[in-house]
Amino acid sequence: MKHDEDLHTLTGAYALDALTGKEYEAFTAHLGQCPACAQEVTEFAATAAHLAAAAQLPAPARMKQVVVHRIEGVRQLPPRIRPAAPARLTAVLTRRAGPFVVAAGIALAATFGGLAVWQHQQTEQARAQARLTNEQAQELAAVMTAPDARTVHGRTTTGAATTVVTSALRDKAVFVSAGLPTPPAGKTYQLWFDDNGTMRPAGLLPSDGATVMQGDRGSARAVGLTLEPAGGSPQPTTSPLLQLTLPA
Repeated sequence: MKHDEDLHTLTGAYALDALTGKEYEAFTAHLGQCPACAQEVTEFAATAAHLAAAAQLPAPARMKQVVVHRIEGVRQLPPRIRPAAPARLTAVLTRRAGPFVVAAGIALAATFGGLAVWQHQQTEQARAQARLTNEQAQELAAVMTAPDARTVHGRTTTGAATTVVTSALRDKAVFVSAGLPTPPAGKTYQLWFDDNGTMRPAGLLPSDGATVMQGDRGSARAVGLTLEPAGGSPQPTTSPLLQLTLPA
């Protein structure tokens, strides 16, 4: 275990739940008496949230397959000729290359026209997803870096490490987890606000990472986590995996 003067160096490890045993106990006691370390832990947790919220937007999985398949079904264009009026061009193509080449050209235009539309739709969906991801990251950072942000740590009954950051100014809470097992088929993790014994749904948790809990913190005194049927439940149907008391 580190000496007291070295405890200041453990803020990053604590924010990532990398401390165990006596080091964890010593730093937890130190944290309550050191505002500088408390601020560093909050800032490190915010950085971890940014990393957890980062998302790549890869090309659609079927894009290459579709393009290759359609290209193989279209003949090459005829040799380029001097520009001509549309009616004259059609006549030249028909006379020199036959009706099949004209049909192939039309098919090519239709094929790549449809592909362009499909690509445009995929691009717009990717942009919408990117905007949503950026908005979520900004909301996470706003809560975790709020001047009145308060942080509590805990572990689920399965041993997963959890952190909840709350802000009265934002009236929001952020839930961060690491080590949650993959839920069984047909099940999902669900978050809850505990309003003096009344459980209020606060969103689903599809995987580890950081998420802004849905709804305002309001008068909630604790945060809960349960395993529910896919799609969630209006009230908990299983024993809580976590019941974490929030700072007053």
